[in-house]
Amino acid sequence: MEPLGIALIGCGTVGSGVARLLLEYPERLAARAGRPLLLRRVLVRDARKNRTVTLPHELVTTELRSSLTDPSIQLMVELAGGVDWARRAVIDSFAAGKDVVTANKALLATHGQEIFEAARRHHRAIAFEASVGGGIPIVAALSQSLSANQIVSLQGILNGTCNFILTNMSEHGQSYAEALQAAQQRGYAEADPTLDVDGTDAAQKLAILAQIAFGLRVPLSAIEHRGIADIQEIDLHFGRELGYTIKLLAEAWLNEQQLALHVSPVLVRLHTPLAEVRGPYNAVKVVGDAVGDTLYYGQGAGQMPTASAVVADIIDMAVGRAQKTFQTLRLWSGNGGDVTQRPSSTVRTRFYLRCPVLDQPGVLADIARELAQQQISIASVIQHEALDEEQGGTVPLVIMTHTARTGDFRAALEQINRLGCVAAPSVYYPMAE
Repeated sequence: MEPLGIALIGCGTVGSGVARLLLEYPERLAARAGRPLLLRRVLVRDARKNRTVTLPHELVTTELRSSLTDPSIQLMVELAGGVDWARRAVIDSFAAGKDVVTANKALLATHGQEIFEAARRHHRAIAFEASVGGGIPIVAALSQSLSANQIVSLQGILNGTCNFILTNMSEHGQSYAEALQAAQQRGYAEADPTLDVDGTDAAQKLAILAQIAFGLRVPLSAIEHRGIADIQEIDLHFGRELGYTIKLLAEAWLNEQQLALHVSPVLVRLHTPLAEVRGPYNAVKVVGDAVGDTLYYGQGAGQMPTASAVVADIIDMAVGRAQKTFQTLRLWSGNGGDVTQRPSSTVRTRFYLRCPVLDQPGVLADIARELAQQQISIASVIQHEALDEEQGGTVPLVIMTHTARTGDFRAALEQINRLGCVAAPSVYYPMAE
């Protein structure tokens, strides 16, 4: 069969892994694809830069146009990252008659509708397995393997950096700063880790999964996201005492055609599957109305796991599966029917609440009264003695609530923080069972 000509846009960490697979295993990949996969061009910013893969000199270029106008190239693989330049490169690729594979979660979360409309307008296809979950085939699972189901809920540990940090804090007693430094030393965190630790990265991935699973176009700004930078060792300690650990979860629940989404640190019961996900690994729990609970686990980042997903998309393009899936799914086209986004204030869940309070009589009654005024009942309480009773110091009062509306809980929290017996802003996290 005719070879599939490929242009690689970007040859950083993931791009180098993709190039390595294409150059070192041509026979294996050709057998899987039914035809040769030929890397014809590699677009880079600096042609003289040393890379972890040896590229034939004639493949390397710094100019995109030569790939767009080359009739021997049918597929553009966008791994340059960023948004603005990548958006233009992808749209230009469609206009030039090329299909696209990308791992760019930020691009799809921000400009998914425009990108997919451009692909349809030019009768092209785009595949993006590597944009969520690295080597975990979660996109294929949702779009193909679970297609007989109405997805009911998603719960995902979608950021390996955060999971590594929380694992080190919980299991090795490190502070947040120490765990972040360890993540950076091992290459799990960028020099500027903001997009990881503030929840933005997980929110981008959740926006993509929501489109695939529920057909709902969710602007990134509409997904509440809260990161891990403020998590303290004391809350990990009390969580363990109560039988929970803290994970950064991206969650979506469908109820009566309304979809609730958020990214937040969540108390997860110990020894459940998501609680057992450690280090830089990712996992996604998907519940379908027919299949029930399913779990997808693996490395969510890194050179070769992500390259594995990219090359799998390349093979699907070569076979023709990706084009058919693209045409059938009609992603980012309003295919969600009547599904709308549910206001976060109406979501019902249990809460962990830690109030730094003065060590004096009546404190628990005062806080319980504020909760009761919002119809929130208390499930359990932990209060340890002050370390220095003579100084009249503060003590942590830890409360687990029964299920309550998020809006009601936040209203109660506002009043609790105004009480004279509460010495500092209270800390709270939702709880998952």
